[in-house]
Amino acid sequence: MTTPALLPLSGRRIPPLNLGPPSFPHHRATLRLSEKFILLLILSAFITLCFGAFFFLPDSSKHKRFDLGLEDVLIPHVDAGKGAKNPGVFLIHGPDEHRHREEEERLRNKIRADHEKALEEAKEKLKKSREEIRAEIQTEKNKVVQEMKTKEKKPLPAVPIPNLIGTHGGDPEDNDLREKREKIKEMMKHAWDNYRIYGWGHNELRPIARKGHSTNIFGSSQMGATIVDALDTLYIMGLHDEFRDGQKWIENNLDFSVNSEVSVFEVNIRFIGGLLAAYYLSGEEIFKIKAVQLAEKLLPAFNTPTGIPWAMVNLKSGVGRNWGWASAGSSILAEFGTLHMEFVHLSYLTGNPIYYKKVMHIRKLLQKMDRPNGLYPNYLNPRTGRWGQYHTSVGGLGDSFYEYLLKAWLMSDKTDHEARKMYDDAIEAIEKHLIRKSRGGLTFIGEWKNGHLEKKMGHLACFAGGMFVLGADGSRMDQAGHYLELGAEIARTCHESYDRTALKLGPESFKFDGAVEAVAVRQAEKYYILRPEVIETYWYLWRFTHDPRYREWGWEAALAIEKYCRVNGGFSGVKDVYSSTPTHDDVQQSFFLAETLKYLYLLFSSDDLLPLDHWVFNTEAHPLPVLHLANTTLSRNPAVR
Repeated sequence: MTTPALLPLSGRRIPPLNLGPPSFPHHRATLRLSEKFILLLILSAFITLCFGAFFFLPDSSKHKRFDLGLEDVLIPHVDAGKGAKNPGVFLIHGPDEHRHREEEERLRNKIRADHEKALEEAKEKLKKSREEIRAEIQTEKNKVVQEMKTKEKKPLPAVPIPNLIGTHGGDPEDNDLREKREKIKEMMKHAWDNYRIYGWGHNELRPIARKGHSTNIFGSSQMGATIVDALDTLYIMGLHDEFRDGQKWIENNLDFSVNSEVSVFEVNIRFIGGLLAAYYLSGEEIFKIKAVQLAEKLLPAFNTPTGIPWAMVNLKSGVGRNWGWASAGSSILAEFGTLHMEFVHLSYLTGNPIYYKKVMHIRKLLQKMDRPNGLYPNYLNPRTGRWGQYHTSVGGLGDSFYEYLLKAWLMSDKTDHEARKMYDDAIEAIEKHLIRKSRGGLTFIGEWKNGHLEKKMGHLACFAGGMFVLGADGSRMDQAGHYLELGAEIARTCHESYDRTALKLGPESFKFDGAVEAVAVRQAEKYYILRPEVIETYWYLWRFTHDPRYREWGWEAALAIEKYCRVNGGFSGVKDVYSSTPTHDDVQQSFFLAETLKYLYLLFSSDDLLPLDHWVFNTEAHPLPVLHLANTTLSRNPAVR
């Protein structure tokens, strides 16, 4: 992590580190034969020493100290002649002196027998070859692993799946739309197939180097992030063979009992979100089981003085910490504020209220805190419960917190009025202090830093156009029309950020400063890493308005990705969208398969595929069903109530 651009600056997703996964030495499962022999000799000597001690120590029942029968009492010996205590000698007075001698003899015989047995076993081991010893050790290891797997597969309580509508189909009537949708599906196949060949089991793919790739957000382990992230996209597209390959890998290889430090936020939205979506779509129990196993590993992150979780947690030890660069050791709003959807579903599926309680505790704490100008700062110290630096953003560090307030309301079948109020309050403050119109007439969302508005908007903030439209229905004072218009204006601004580049792909962030509008100024902000937020907003605008321009803009983006990001080994981000001969960054992000291609596919599908009154998408585009209160299991579940 050498530059700010490489740090985890996003609540919705994190820029990658162009570093290969660290390598570790392979530790042998067995010791060399000579080492085994030495250990056996030491063990034998120790047993002999213990055994001999019983024969060479003074044999006096009057000085016995190790029998603690209730009828025996230890008392200090008193010299009758002097009447003084002898503090070094203890006598036993009891009704059955003979029984003590028998007990002592029995112990001696047992130690002698154990010693002889150990020597015999040692002799037998030494007669075996190295291969036989290794085979025995491997057998024992396999037995332990099998026992662990059996324990992990312990069935969860049966919970009726909510009424799921629109998990298949979506075929458009128009031939042109069908061709475009098939093209997106072919792009998905190209991305998946190359990952399958060159990066299988790794978190992500380096499509030019044709090998696996990972970043610090996934720790040091090969957790197959692309597999988990892509599952629901494969299912929705009808790529069932590929889906089954992914399911098989998860069943046999996905292991969370590893000594690896991961981002709580990222593994929640990508892994838990992806596994839950795969479970709801397919009904395969293994996905639910794995999601719960991972969730249990994340719970120690909440062990802070305030209950605000650490940004990272070690899956094995449970030790948590925050990013070193975050303000005064703070947790990040978009990270601890983007757990609600997944954790509510975990409580619903398991009947365990702990997940629901964790996220509701965060909400209650935030409600009690003062907010400068009604805005939520991006940093909160988990030790003190105080805000860090006063920096507010609807882009990186803040974005998905606001998204999850709205979606908590939607996912509750619009009954979580507390979440809706928090969302409305936050949006009013954002509109008052952060949203501005440029001289050229473009509406943008700036960032509030220490009392000043920075006129810069990030690609990540472009998701807000879709959020405003999604939240229009149910807004205060019947402002639905206003928020539909605001969402459309944000979509137009973000389209301009694409249209004003050489590649017709948007930069990481763009400024509105004087004559410069919707254009990146710094070189470090000119890259495109296959991000989905602009296409996401196009899709929501299409669903709510059916204005054809959003499909046109989406197709423009799809063609640009195909032309400039496609390589023989998959798809890669580019380092400068203003250069007509771009350099690739050689990373195929997992969210490209989870989000970018999914939103493009849905954009050219009919509205009956994953209808928005039945499904709510998490911030990684994993669809989770609305939990209707009519569902009897939900209404009886105290965790969800």
